Amino acid sequence: MKYNRYKNFIVDGAYLKVPFIKIPENASDCYVYYEAGKTRLDLLSYQYYNDPDYGWLILQANPQYGSLEFLLDTNIKLRIPYPLDIALQGYEEEIKKYDKLYGLNN
Repeated sequence: MKYNRYKNFIVDGAYLKVPFIKIPENASDCYVYYEAGKTRLDLLSYQYYNDPDYGWLILQANPQYGSLEFLLDTNIKLRIPYPLDIALQGYEEEIKKYDKLYGLNN
């Protein structure tokens, strides 16, 4: 079953604002250099996760570069949270921390 990154942000059928959630670093994370016009996040997602739908996770792990793939510069070093199950588990844990600190309805 596909991971739904919005599942924690739906209350009574309404979508809440999705806050920035930090993706924890892991010793098993991978690093690649991005080449504008050649590298694509869906392809990196497929290469590392065998699924093209986790480009958002890669961007989330690299907030210093913004949130739009087409604005990424050539030769930046991207962190690929790896493996996927550990990265998603860390994401879920960070959502719980955020909720305890700030609440998800804010």
